[in-house]
Amino acid sequence: MRLPGTRYQEPGWEEVRKLLGQCSLAALRTCDPVRLFDPAAREELLADYVELTGERLRQARHSPRAQASGNSYGDTVLELALGLLYELQARRADWEAFCTAAAAEHARIEAFWREAGGEALLRKKLNDMYAVLRDKVDADNYQAACGRPCSPNRIYAYRMLDTAYGDIARLFADWEQHRAQVGAILGRELQGTPIEVRQLRTIADCRPEWVMRWSGTLESFTGSPGPLHTRSKRFASLKAAPDKICEMLREIGEYEALSSNQDRDWLQDRDDAALWMDDYWRVLQESEEASTPGPDRILEAREDALDAGGMAEPERDSIEAPVHDPQLEVLAAAVSLPPGYMQAAGEAEQRAGWVARELAGDGLIVRLAVYAKLLGPGDESYPDAWRDSASGQLPTMQQLAGLAQVSLPTLRKRRDAAIARLEAATMRRTG
Repeated sequence: MRLPGTRYQEPGWEEVRKLLGQCSLAALRTCDPVRLFDPAAREELLADYVELTGERLRQARHSPRAQASGNSYGDTVLELALGLLYELQARRADWEAFCTAAAAEHARIEAFWREAGGEALLRKKLNDMYAVLRDKVDADNYQAACGRPCSPNRIYAYRMLDTAYGDIARLFADWEQHRAQVGAILGRELQGTPIEVRQLRTIADCRPEWVMRWSGTLESFTGSPGPLHTRSKRFASLKAAPDKICEMLREIGEYEALSSNQDRDWLQDRDDAALWMDDYWRVLQESEEASTPGPDRILEAREDALDAGGMAEPERDSIEAPVHDPQLEVLAAAVSLPPGYMQAAGEAEQRAGWVARELAGDGLIVRLAVYAKLLGPGDESYPDAWRDSASGQLPTMQQLAGLAQVSLPTLRKRRDAAIARLEAATMRRTG
């Protein structure tokens, strides 16, 4: 289902949910779930959970699940999972609700996650938290896109109607095998091929009375009551409001028709640009192959003129050469980094830019933590000497804290303070 501004309502959500659950469980094992039950520690635990889960997600970025398509807008499962994870920091109430639910289960069965099937129960509570969060995020984005009020419950109702249409379309397509249920949905006994089977082409063609009768047939044909025939108040506003159902079905259909080109124009531009780049590289290759062999006289003349004019190379900021320290090798080995990591990383650092000058007093470890936070741990601009040979990325915050011989919260505070100074310096530079 596609609606304006929404990103989490398509079938790719199932893979997003599974990826978040898998990485969240790994992060909580490191955090120790016992901290969930201490109200005073929940805020600090949320920061640890988000950071550790983000690291696990990025480590899984090359997996087939992470690279799979998450929706029809081009977002991958990994991108959607990371976006929802960081939304959690801005919506503390959802984290508090998860902690409260986990605490209630802990009161019933102490340390339930250590019991058989306990991790599955903890994962279900995480799934419930993210299911609520995705509807809140999409409801806010829908309001921003349309300028109309929308609640998470309304997003849930849209999804229910989309599910209803899918099931009705399936029954209509195979109406001969489901003659009794299709007849009940249409409100008459079938004498031949019903014309409605051909008329139902999109969700906009689905009639509200079909949805209401479909819900009424589910208990007879599947054993479970339909969404409009339960005691739940979630869909109470739709139970006797066919006009409202019709309006919502039409809205889903209109936006799907509007967005059904799947960005065809943009894709054409991308293909044109790719052809242009192919031509560009072909011309460069042909030019290089056709060039006259021998020294470049023009370049040599320019270099002679520069030498004669006394043009000296600009001085770089002086960088103190890293000193070999056996203690650093011991610390590096203790956090699974190669011996000599700190010395090699210091030698590879280019500190001529203003950002490096702003952070010069913070030390290499804090600077690496800042870069990992702002650019991500795997940015292509990092020199190889900075990367952990095992992961191909910058060291994790735990490894950096071990190198600095400080606790993880202390390193995080130093990193955040350095980022705050950078932001203030940026404001000064831009006026």
